[in-house]
Parts: sequence; C-alpha cells; structure tokens
Amino acid sequence: MRIGIDIDNVISNFDEVLEKEFLIHDKDLRNTGIVDENLYITEGMFDWTKEEINNFYYPNVERIAKSLTPIDGSKEYIDKLKSDGHFICIITGRDNEEYSNPVEMTKEWLNDYNIYYDELIFTDGRDKSSKAKVCTKNSIDIMIDDSSKICKSCLDNGITTLLMDKPCNRSVPITRVHNWEEIYNFIITYKDTRLNVILDTDTYNECDDQFALAYLLKSQDRFKINAITIAPFSLKNKVNVKDSQKLSYSEVNNISNMLNFITNNRVFNGSTNYISKGYQEENSAVKKIIEIALKNKKTYILAIGALTNVALAIKYNPKIINRIEVIWLGGNSFLQDNNLEFNFKQDVEAIRIVFDSKVKLTIIPCENVASNLVTSIYELEHYLKDKNELCNYLIKRFHKDGYHGTKTRRVIWDISAVAYLINKEWFKESKVSCPLISNDTSYIKTTDRHLITIVNHLDDKSIYKDLFNKLIKE
Repeated sequence: MRIGIDIDNVISNFDEVLEKEFLIHDKDLRNTGIVDENLYITEGMFDWTKEEINNFYYPNVERIAKSLTPIDGSKEYIDKLKSDGHFICIITGRDNEEYSNPVEMTKEWLNDYNIYYDELIFTDGRDKSSKAKVCTKNSIDIMIDDSSKICKSCLDNGITTLLMDKPCNRSVPITRVHNWEEIYNFIITYKDTRLNVILDTDTYNECDDQFALAYLLKSQDRFKINAITIAPFSLKNKVNVKDSQKLSYSEVNNISNMLNFITNNRVFNGSTNYISKGYQEENSAVKKIIEIALKNKKTYILAIGALTNVALAIKYNPKIINRIEVIWLGGNSFLQDNNLEFNFKQDVEAIRIVFDSKVKLTIIPCENVASNLVTSIYELEHYLKDKNELCNYLIKRFHKDGYHGTKTRRVIWDISAVAYLINKEWFKESKVSCPLISNDTSYIKTTDRHLITIVNHLDDKSIYKDLFNKLIKE
C-alpha cells in the first residue's frame, strides 16, 4: 500500500515541545499557565491575545522545529512498514511561510534521525484540502495526520485516514490512534473492502442525476470512486449533445465542490454524439473506463444515462468485459410493450453492443421498477431543508430542474443504481436470458442466450431513508 505520513505530531513531537516553550514564556507574560487543555496551543490553551501568540510563535517556530525529536516508535515502525513492502510518502504542511527554507530544514532533520521515506511532499498547511489533493494525485491508500480538518478532507475524498489523538481533536468521529504500535497494527490488518466504481452520468439532464451523484459521494465508506464520466444526452430544441457535455461536467463540479470532493483527474467528458448516429470516437471518458477496468481486478460501472461511453469502451477493448460489471438504469420492465424511455431510445445501438458483449449486466428498468421512487417537494423540505448547502440546492433543483418544468412530485430514478450496490436486500431480481431488441425498441424474449440480471422490485422506503440520512450527515 501507499502510506501518507504527516511529520509534526505524527513523526515528530512538535506539540510537546511547543507547549513547553509556551509554558516557559507564559511565566514572563502573566504566569496563568494552561487555561483550557482541550483547545490547541495557539488557539486558546493559554489566555494570550492573538497578537501575543503571533509575537512569540513566528519568531521561534523554526528554532523549535529544528529541536524536535522523533515520537517513540515512529522510526522503528516506519522501517517495519517499508520492510513489509509499503510505499512511504511523507506529506508535510510545512510549505506555509513559517520557515525560511522548509525543504532543506526538513530533509536535514529526517536525515539526522535516519527516518526512511520513498517520497517527500510539501503542501501549504494553511490549505486544509491540500493534503487531500496530494493524496488523490499520488494514489495514497492511508493518510496519517493529527489535524481533524485534514483528515476530514481526506475522508471526503475516499482516502482512509488515521487521526493521531490529542485533546483538541477528540470531538471528531474519525478513526484515531494513540501511538505507532496502533498505527502499525491497523495497517497490517487493513483491507479495503470498498467497491471500485465509475459513475457514468448525464448529470444536467434531470435533477435525479444530482441526487445520485451526491448519494454516491456521501457513500464513500462503500465505494472507491475511480472516475465520473459524462454520458451524452440531448433534448429537442433545448440542448444538443455537445453542449450537454459542458453542462453536465460543470454540474458534477458544482455538486462535488459542495462536498469537498476533488475532481482533478476524476471527471471526464464523454461522447458528443450517439453510436446510433455514427459516432465512434475514443474520447476521454472511454479511455478512462478502459484504463480503470484494466487496472482493477473488478470495477462496477453505474450507468445512469445512455450507454454510449460504456459500449465504446467495450468495443475498443473487449478485454475489459471480464473485469467490469455494468448496472444500468434504462428501458422498461417486461410488463411494458416498449422501451420508449429516455436512456434507452437515445442510443439503441449502444445497448445492442453492451447486451451482445456478454458483460456481466444488471438492468434496473424505469417503468414498473425505478418509477416507484416517487417523492415530493414537501417530503424533501421536511427531511432536508436547511440541513446544509447541498440539501437546499437539491430541493431547488427538484422543484424546477431546468428542462422539465416546475413540479411538486417527481421520480428520482437514478438513485436506484447507487442504492443497488449499497444494499441488494432492498431489491428483488431474477436471471433471464438476454433479450434481443426489436426495431421498435421492444424486447424480444429469448431462452438460449447468456444470462443477465433484471431488477423486478425495489424498497423505496429503505432507499429514501438511507439517502436522506446521508445527505444531512456532515
């Protein structure tokens, strides 16, 4: 695994030394000592004014940093992790204008104490999302830090974190450790059981995509989000496919920003037309689907739009067929005599490619199945209103989603695909011989083709309960 490790208070005894320095200076200042041990040293532990803190801290912090010693066990257990085959990436927030030459100072300190590392990365400690960005970019599996804000930012981006315990961070419900023996024992027993997922979404088509994206981002204890790819959509006299890509891409970023999810190298524009209309380009989304599928042992593709991107990925590299599973919201149930449904009718040829590929496929039909996911503006306001910025935005989009007018009741179709991988007990399904597709888009039932899974029923109450609980959770 790739292990990210902070320096101060994780490898070095920064707070221990800083507190001693404050106590010495406090005797000369007013000699009141520690007034609140649950607050941080520079944020209320002493009854100093902000000016008094700054006047002491900044002239002395570099001297203090150079005098630090390693925390008990830090060097020994880092050496053990390295010998176990892990990649050690030290990630420090010392690039924060507090030090004259943080790189040289830090390298010298690490060398003096023979602290091993494969890579040393400096971030701006004033930016609480900077380490999450570094962890995302460098595929860090576990980050160890003493800042609850940094750990929360990492968690928001699907990075497992360990919070080094100290009094001022004990109110935060994040997995905490107290020493390096605990850190080591956690790492050697850790197994990432999350599912690798790609969300393929036509995000700006309807408000249900925003709910599905938010649901996915709030379920990162279950999912490792490898990518979000933009599926094509078009609406006659309202938006063409090319413009819809830009709108959906922007909306993914909008929702992600509200949840502090870093989108760099995670969101990819897809097809700008349909296979049914002759489109064949290997675009950014298609390339990323192939790349991720070949890298992972298993990747789930949650497809909640037209299947164009998925079909093209399969067409350009059939090797991915045995490494992916597609959960597609589209078409109607066998109780209907047609599939004149939005995700289906946009690109029928893409559906044929996916169906004929023999990829492992689960279909959540729209009419008669996902159509049970009806809710109202009144229910949303009851459970979600003013809980947070995201909830208020989703309510607003629900009431007037831009293309389909103002409504008080809607079906939030797309959350079904996310919910299916969260808890399959909420769904009833059956295996069927893969149907053929007639020219009028209806299914032709078969008995001798490969099997696919069709969802026949879903528990809308359980799904909405889980969705609402996650949306309001900070």
